[in-house]
Order: sequence, then C-alpha cells, then structure tokens
Amino acid sequence: MAIIVNVDVMLAKRKMSSGELAEKVGITPANLSILKTNKAKAIRFSTLDKICEVLDCKPGDILDYQK
Repeated sequence: MAIIVNVDVMLAKRKMSSGELAEKVGITPANLSILKTNKAKAIRFSTLDKICEVLDCKPGDILDYQK
C-alpha cells in the first residue's frame, strides 16, 4: 500500500502507549494495531481527527505516501 501510517513515531515522540492512545481516541487496541501495521484499508476522518487531537499533530505527521 502506498499510504504509510506512522503512528508509532508520534507515540514515541509523545511518550504515550498504544493502549493509552486507543483509550483516549475511543477505538479498540486491535483497531489501533491494524492502523499501526499498515493493514487498514480505510480510516474515518473523525478517527484521524481525534488521533491528531490527542497526539497534538497534523495528519501529515502520521500519514505518508510512498510509491
């Protein structure tokens, strides 16, 4: 897939665990894991918005495009 999700990078920068992020965003740890491993086929804008709010970042900080 050409879209790469770099949630791990932002979690490390914010010194936050995956479980804590999942809880604050309101998604299951399993769904967050799917995002982190680039296995997700889609992400809701509302989820992306909440992730960015919790991690205090922009979508471009966690999403990347590679050919």
